[in-house]
Amino acid sequence: MSTNFKEFAIEQSPAGPEVMSSYSILTLNIHKGFSMGNRRFTLENIRRCLRNSSANIVFLQEVVGENTRFHRRVAGWPQGGSQLEFLADTVWSHHAYGKNAIYQHGHHGNAILSEAPFKNWHNLDVTCMTMSQRGILHGATSEDVHLMCVHLGLFEGERRLQISRLIDYVHNHIPKSAPLIIAGDFNDWRRHCHHRLMRNLDLEEAHQAHNRSVAKTYPALRPMLAMDRIYVRGFKVRQCSTMTGPEWRSVSDHCALLAEVSLQS
Repeated sequence: MSTNFKEFAIEQSPAGPEVMSSYSILTLNIHKGFSMGNRRFTLENIRRCLRNSSANIVFLQEVVGENTRFHRRVAGWPQGGSQLEFLADTVWSHHAYGKNAIYQHGHHGNAILSEAPFKNWHNLDVTCMTMSQRGILHGATSEDVHLMCVHLGLFEGERRLQISRLIDYVHNHIPKSAPLIIAGDFNDWRRHCHHRLMRNLDLEEAHQAHNRSVAKTYPALRPMLAMDRIYVRGFKVRQCSTMTGPEWRSVSDHCALLAEVSLQS
């Protein structure tokens, strides 16, 4: 079956017997594998950081699926595979990719790495402006946990429309009783989207639940803006922290967030 991520195509993967009750969730905008200001190509360091985090579900934004220019010019660019395959390696055998921004020499988008198999996944196109192609990657695991990887636009009006689309989609496609994780780069430094999501979808933001405020994650070297979030429903938040060690601050222009949660009985 051919895949068109811009449509609502469904990809199937075999379900396995694995069952988890505790989850370690990480989200990071990897900035296409480059450090802040595009000074260095850091994909190998990103992979090492992801492995060391011991996360069993990873939400990634700005993952390059293909770039023929970088493939030729950038030393250390993955040979024979995408950034997603390079980062997943042998640690996360189940992964999904949603192609969002498409250009002549390639494409990039959102990705989810998971220890649990996916039953299905597809990419929801939430593009509002031709110059800003955006999508929300939705996957359901074999345990019926719903995962949504988000990267919203830079403009307030754009984000307002995208959040409306997200809220409507969750209401119409995800049962209220199903465990749900929505994570990624919301570009929501004014927190307008934050309040709408909490109010309309009965969500809890992991960092706020554990630390009483959403995390400041941008820019990585001196975080001042709250951009990245992990929202959950049907989980108890045990811990959430911003990854601010020197090894993390050097791999992207965003800080990663890491949350420990457990399923509510």
